[in-house]
This record gives sequence, structure tokens and C-alpha cells, in this order.
Amino acid sequence: MSLFRGLRYFLLPDNSKSRTLKSILGFYPKNIALYEQAFTHKSVVNETEKEVISNERLEFLGDAILGAIIADYFFNRFPFEEEGFLTKVRSKLVSRSFLNQLSIDVGLDTFLETSADLNRSKSIYGDAFEAFIGAIYIDMGYIACKKFVVEKIISDYIDVEKLIKKEIDFKSKLVEWCQKHRKVHDYKLIEKRNKEHKYYHCILEVNGKEVAEGEAQSKKKAEQAAAKQYFEEKIAEV
Repeated sequence: MSLFRGLRYFLLPDNSKSRTLKSILGFYPKNIALYEQAFTHKSVVNETEKEVISNERLEFLGDAILGAIIADYFFNRFPFEEEGFLTKVRSKLVSRSFLNQLSIDVGLDTFLETSADLNRSKSIYGDAFEAFIGAIYIDMGYIACKKFVVEKIISDYIDVEKLIKKEIDFKSKLVEWCQKHRKVHDYKLIEKRNKEHKYYHCILEVNGKEVAEGEAQSKKKAEQAAAKQYFEEKIAEV
């Protein structure tokens, strides 16, 4: 058995674990086991003799809770903005690439327990962040979880105004989303011309089904437009 125990968190006594978590949460947790589960990657499950549960279920829950908190936060912060704007800013904050980096900024990457042989791609850190949110929700309830996200995460780690202005790389985001949900995607490009210039019409297919389209004067921008439409009009509805 070979495990990677970042920060040796799993080797600490419970009182030390509580103090360590308090430095991040701002309060003492009630159920340490929930956070240990949040920091346990699925690669560990088959490599230890102990009965352990991976963070996948907590990740599922945390994804939903985080989305609700962020939606609520932006709904109240921007009372006069339309649904399209709110969808855009929420998508930016809960995007996989953003959560990956946020998890590292908070320091959760140092807590994650994985197989030593695992290629620790950044995506596992975003997953751990969502699992962490799920653990907080079960341990302390929605109000405490929302307070943590708004007062500790958004306040200390996120420049909302800068985030709003930042353009998302929707093509990269689509790759991450498809990998997470075990889907395949492809772009079909058609070159067109009008009286003024040449442009490209792009059709995005997911699992062989046409789901979005976009047009631009370059192939990359047309693909980006199609991926953007898919996220803003299709995935946002799920």
C-alpha cells in the first residue's frame, strides 16, 4: 500500500485536525470524519485495508450546494441584472478550472489523500473543494455553509469585479465538463462567404448529437462561440 498524505493531516490527532480545519473554516467542525471523507480521493479506496469512503458522494452534494449559494449571492448582489448576466457570472465562479485553482489557493490540495501513483491533475482539487462544501453542509447546515462561502471564500479569495470582466475559455471548460460527465464532443466546421468576408459556421456535437452552434471569422472563435452557447443555454438549464 502506498498513499500520498498531504500535510500529514490524516496522521494528526483529532484535536489537531479540528484546529487545522478551524484555521480554514473559521469555526470548529463537529464531525471530523466528514472532512476526512472529503479529502479522500477514490484512488485510495482499493489501496488500504481500512474501510474508507471516497469523496465522490460529497462532491456530488457540494456541487449542488455551492451552485445554490453562488446563485443566491449573485441574485442579491446584482438585483437589477437579468438572468443571462447572473448565469454568466455563476458559470465563471463554479467552472472547473476556477475551482481547481481556488482549492489550491485555500490550501485544500495539501490535505488531499490519494494513491502515491496517481497523476494529481488539477481537476482533483476542484472535486475536493466541492466535497469540502458538501461536508460543511452536512456537518453545520446550509446557513453556516453559506456564511463560509460568502465570508471566507468570496470575501478573501475572489475579486468579483475582475471575475465578471474575465472572458472564459469555454472550449477548455467543455473539455473538463465532458471528462467529468463521461461524454465526448466534436466540432463540425463549415467555411462560408458573404459579400464582405469569409467566416466559419461551427456545429458542436456532444455524444453525437448537435447541441449548439456558433459563427466567427476564425475557426477557433467559431468553436469558442459554439461552446459558449452550449454552456449558457443548455448546461445552465440542467
